[in-house]
Amino acid sequence: MRSRHESRVLELLRDEGPLSRVALGERLELPRAKLAGELSRLIDSGLVEIGGPAASRGGRRSTLVHLADDLRFIAVDVGATSVAVAVTDGRCEVLANEREECDVRLGPTQVLGRVVDLAGRVVGKAPGRLMGAGVGLPGPVSFRDGMPVAPPIMPGWDRYPVREELAGKWGRPVVVDNDVNIMALGERHAGVARSLDDLIFVKIGTGIGCGIVVGGRVYRGVAGTAGDIGHIKLDDYGPACACGEVGCLEAYFGGAALARDALTLARSGRSGMLAATLEERGQLTAADVGTAAAAGDFGAANLVREGGRRLGHVIASLVSFLNPGMVVIGGGVSRLGHPLLAEVRSSVYRRSLPLATGNLPIVLSELGDLAGVTGAAWSATDHIFN
Repeated sequence: MRSRHESRVLELLRDEGPLSRVALGERLELPRAKLAGELSRLIDSGLVEIGGPAASRGGRRSTLVHLADDLRFIAVDVGATSVAVAVTDGRCEVLANEREECDVRLGPTQVLGRVVDLAGRVVGKAPGRLMGAGVGLPGPVSFRDGMPVAPPIMPGWDRYPVREELAGKWGRPVVVDNDVNIMALGERHAGVARSLDDLIFVKIGTGIGCGIVVGGRVYRGVAGTAGDIGHIKLDDYGPACACGEVGCLEAYFGGAALARDALTLARSGRSGMLAATLEERGQLTAADVGTAAAAGDFGAANLVREGGRRLGHVIASLVSFLNPGMVVIGGGVSRLGHPLLAEVRSSVYRRSLPLATGNLPIVLSELGDLAGVTGAAWSATDHIFN
């Protein structure tokens, strides 16, 4: 962009959709001649197009301005056990997406190979002008360098040049961030936390993490590890965690921890439903715990209650420290649903100051599986438009 005004025009059209010339001029506080010059350059570059007439406000009708229809962004959400790839338009609306099972422990060569293959398929479903890409990874990421750094559940990924490799494959700029950060951005710009400037997004999947949005922007900390709540220690003598420590929140209530505890319940005979599922399938998952709990199985329901209580304790500390406007809970384990949400709410409201929780919504993610790719697309557009 040649000027901050051009960047602001693109941001407004992305976030609010088509706007009239008059509305753009008022929002940017630009005189008509200056706005015309900015729009002319954007139109010549193919980023902006002129649409039909805007609604009449009296006098001569203004025309609508919108982002070019053929702008495309690749959005990638790499999880511990799956990969999702989408293609979006300039407004971060998902036009096509695919998700498949993929173990991140296979290493960067295999996983990124799958990402490139999936990207080729989804782009083929919605062809256009590729502008850039956003990528989320399930571990600590150096946002500046575009690479993971010592990620606990990603062997072989430490300091792997993800941004450079994918930028070389696609010939376009690539932004790489932690997966929870991009999910937080997705919810803020297209989900339940739409337009809130201060919020926290808690992802409960194989691991547990937190995306922190302050003043409308993700807070990453000095080294990019802000929000790594999964490795907050709750007990010096607790279960072993993937990070090498013991007693971490993630070791108590991540997806892997729930599957482990479900197996213990089934084998001990304390959960009839989980025992039956284990006998039928030979393994148990966090989803099986949710199914059994919803059917009234006491042992499974107790796992959900205990996990929600521990998670609520940690979130209560965040609420007291950050005073966010909303807490959003997402990720695969969040499908445990309202029993989990009720326990978290109870812990937070009981442990935090009334002033911090008096008007604090604690809700489940609205975007679900699309939160990650939506946020990754938004991160990519933010980079390109600025």
